[in-house]
Amino acid sequence: MVQVWQERLDHFKEMIREDIDKGLYYGASVRVGRGGTLVFNETIGHADAAGEKPINPDSIFSIFSMTKAFTNILTLRAIEMGRFALTTKVSDIIPEFAGPPRDQATFFHLLTHTAGWPGLWEIRPGALQDQFDEVIADICAFVSGTTEPGQRCNYQPLVNHALMGEAIRRTDPKQRSLRDIYREDLFEPLKMHDTAMGVRKDLQPRHIIPDMRGTLPVTTPGHNNKSDYGIFEEEFAEMPHVGCVATADDMWRFTEMLRRGGELDGVRILSPRTIKLATQCWTGEMENELYRWLALSMGWKAYPAYMGLGFSLKGKTLNHNQYGTLTSEGTFGNNGAGSSIYWVDPVADATFVCLTAGVMHEGHNMLRFQRYSDTVASAMV
Repeated sequence: MVQVWQERLDHFKEMIREDIDKGLYYGASVRVGRGGTLVFNETIGHADAAGEKPINPDSIFSIFSMTKAFTNILTLRAIEMGRFALTTKVSDIIPEFAGPPRDQATFFHLLTHTAGWPGLWEIRPGALQDQFDEVIADICAFVSGTTEPGQRCNYQPLVNHALMGEAIRRTDPKQRSLRDIYREDLFEPLKMHDTAMGVRKDLQPRHIIPDMRGTLPVTTPGHNNKSDYGIFEEEFAEMPHVGCVATADDMWRFTEMLRRGGELDGVRILSPRTIKLATQCWTGEMENELYRWLALSMGWKAYPAYMGLGFSLKGKTLNHNQYGTLTSEGTFGNNGAGSSIYWVDPVADATFVCLTAGVMHEGHNMLRFQRYSDTVASAMV
């Protein structure tokens, strides 16, 4: 029998309502699981600031950097299939990415954000991000290493996962597009039918257009949609760092696959050995250089990055953390800019997915999800 403290989950629902009523954000679609059983399934609030468009259980969200989770898994899958290795140099797969010290970076360095270049939100001013070939060409032309790989942990909003996506594409025996690889090798096997790279035409009526509320340091127009954040409305965008859309139900299926060691409903995506390796901390006490500014701006002490192979980890120290302070040390997951999160707590055998509308400042978003994660963790009795 699944053990949960229902009164605590009821309180969690009221917390969400109160935050929405305060105007912290507009609405949320939330899933909580325990031992594979869905114990909290709620969709609350609206998709817009005016409160005119309700969020529905099948609403489609732009998940921003949670897209990286899919790229991480497909990179690890390619490694399992022998197409390249954690120790393979990126320049061995992408020869245009030459020149020291960047040509010494391996896929291990990409996954752990220790490759040695600065954290970049854009490659060059005005460059568009929704056409993948253009992004890769810009990276090879303009991104340079500033330190030897392995010396610093600097979270990469864009570059690392674009390079991993290109490696996945170049080593694909079928020579498929990136969009087709993600769909055929991950989304369709996991029955994530409402998940896509780019806003697939049939998903567009349910898509919640992101309200960034001034939270990103750059604007990101697309080739067809020239609005400030048009890339998040492009149908054919190929962005392995930020370009996927999904429902909360689909993200919960993905999260359950991870909880189960790489398998769901008889379909295996990764081996348990790979999941175990990927959810260990590989960055030691290195701080996350890109987010040092966030800690300082919020009046916090800087904290360790706690990076696995693509996954963020809760870690062993007590600090501000979206995965909470009451979850287990081995809790792992990913999150998207000011709006979305998933995690797996392997000790509590619990999963948590929360997709929201109305993007928040990253520091306040972290405080929100820390509160939510602690409350959810406390319900796992």
